Amino acid sequence: MKNSNDLKNKVAVITGGAGVLGGAIAKGLSEAGVFVGIMSRTVEKVENKVAEIESDGGKALAIPADVLNQDQLEKALSKIIEKWGRIDILINCAGGNMRGATITPDQTFFDLSIDDFDKVTALNIKGTLLPTLIFGKAMAPQKKASIINISSMTAQRPLTRVIGYAASKAAIENLTKWLAIEMAQKFGEGFRVNAIAPGFFIGEQNRRLLFDNDGSLSARGKTIIDHTPMKRFGEPEELCGAVNWLCSDAASFVTGTVVSIDGGFGAFSGV
Repeated sequence: MKNSNDLKNKVAVITGGAGVLGGAIAKGLSEAGVFVGIMSRTVEKVENKVAEIESDGGKALAIPADVLNQDQLEKALSKIIEKWGRIDILINCAGGNMRGATITPDQTFFDLSIDDFDKVTALNIKGTLLPTLIFGKAMAPQKKASIINISSMTAQRPLTRVIGYAASKAAIENLTKWLAIEMAQKFGEGFRVNAIAPGFFIGEQNRRLLFDNDGSLSARGKTIIDHTPMKRFGEPEELCGAVNWLCSDAASFVTGTVVSIDGGFGAFSGV
């Protein structure tokens, strides 16, 4: 039986790896023995995350880069190959939302900012596609690799307000399945592409939507908890089990799949 303990000395690149969710994923992979390249635009955040992982005995590399900048990604690739010689795993965790691509309760669809909508969809879609093009090209000749994209509950059950985020995350699920087919057919069964769809985890960008200024749940936050059978938000570390499994040989026949990590939110009809 194949197991999920075969990750030791594999090399992973985690875009958005200095963020709340990306950072937890990076730490989880590091604890499994993976060498982790931490990518984010902010140098200080990247270096802090690398220092944290190294202080726990892991091996990490700071890679300040913008997922929308091809030149920076090419330089990042060279840095990783020079350091570790290969890339086995790519986690496309960079993404996010923007106020103008969100419809507040006192607005309508017609208040949407097209500029912000473009920025959000570019970050989430192109910000996944471009790293896959750059790093995936180095992974393909190995004929064994794992790419994990980040979807969302709002891709599967469209939520009010977050129109730009929802549309772009729905595209990520389609892109994941398309890439899974392409990679398996062109580069062999060992090149797998999957996604995870986190439920509701507290991060920098959604805190203001889920909590009021006094720290209590907002009306939206209460609705989410009421529709989550586990009656709580997720902890970032709870993504790691599924991610590590998808990266390992234990998931060798798994590709084109979106794994929900949501406390039951997607399964609950509300009744």
